[in-house]
Amino acid sequence: MVFWHAYPWANFTVLALGVWAVAQRDSIDAIGMFLGGLVATIFLDIIHISIFYPKSTLGDTGRFSAGMAILSLLLKPFSCCLVYHMLRERGGVLSLRPDFLGPSQEHGTYQTIDTTEEPAEHFAGPEGRGQATPRGY
Repeated sequence: MVFWHAYPWANFTVLALGVWAVAQRDSIDAIGMFLGGLVATIFLDIIHISIFYPKSTLGDTGRFSAGMAILSLLLKPFSCCLVYHMLRERGGVLSLRPDFLGPSQEHGTYQTIDTTEEPAEHFAGPEGRGQATPRGY
């Protein structure tokens, strides 16, 4: 095998995370860690292959090993898309917003139920709403 340092450790760890994500169908954490591991190994594989690719002539086994490592690297973005789709199916979301480390400035449809104002009576007549009613004389 051409790449023997951290390359197999990283990829076998991500493979174990993938098995865990498939086994735990309800776990959002498992699939999220698998997606994070895939993204991390894309960058690590690029670095590892670019640094440790041998410059001298390789034998048949070495060329096959390097070819499979490059093919694995080329297929990982597609795998990330599939795993992201699985994450969304399980109800997970990615926290890649600019404010995920701080308080959220997002204003949704949240309404407080602890209020000091009197609720408006929707079915009251004009006199119930504080409006004067016209009186006929």
